[in-house]
Amino acid sequence: MNLPRNLLERLEHNQRKLCPIGRFKGTPDRNRQYEHRINGDIRVPSVRVIGPEGENFGVMTSRDAFFKAQSLGLDLVEISPNVSPPICKILDYGKFRFQEAKRKAEAKRNQTVMEVKEMVFRPGTEENDYQVKLRKIKEFLADGNKAKINLRFRGRETTHQEQGQLMLDRLIADTHDYAKVDFRSGLEGRFMTLVLSPDKKKKA
Repeated sequence: MNLPRNLLERLEHNQRKLCPIGRFKGTPDRNRQYEHRINGDIRVPSVRVIGPEGENFGVMTSRDAFFKAQSLGLDLVEISPNVSPPICKILDYGKFRFQEAKRKAEAKRNQTVMEVKEMVFRPGTEENDYQVKLRKIKEFLADGNKAKINLRFRGRETTHQEQGQLMLDRLIADTHDYAKVDFRSGLEGRFMTLVLSPDKKKKA
């Protein structure tokens, strides 16, 4: 359908009036999903501009700063929005996002996640079994994890709580060079509980 030229011009004029204020021609709507405001999404009147090599371009209008970035084939990225005027840097935003994601992934890999490993003892745990479990506890601590020791009583064993206390005392003494006591309980139901965590001040 062919429309008269004057009608087409009127439609184009009205379309321009409906465009969001501050959005520059050619700025993709997908910018809104980014972590930083970039290019035409930066709608403040003026910004302080840092060049791609750290140059100080001073204070510009947002439009002039955007055109400056375009002339260099780069993006205008708002890096400090809460100062007056906001600080923007001219850079390759795709490369910047890649480097940020890489940095966060590296930090996540280096983050220490402490787990709680559990071990069950009895007041009458035999010596061989005790030594095997003690080695496991030391391994937990050496790996940076906590060790939760549950001392379980059966039947009439609850009438000899002192045996359980002696067992916990021995465990604390045997792990003294590896750990510190986070928690120790008396008899609760049929269990006594001891929680040990790695002590960075001591050598494992």
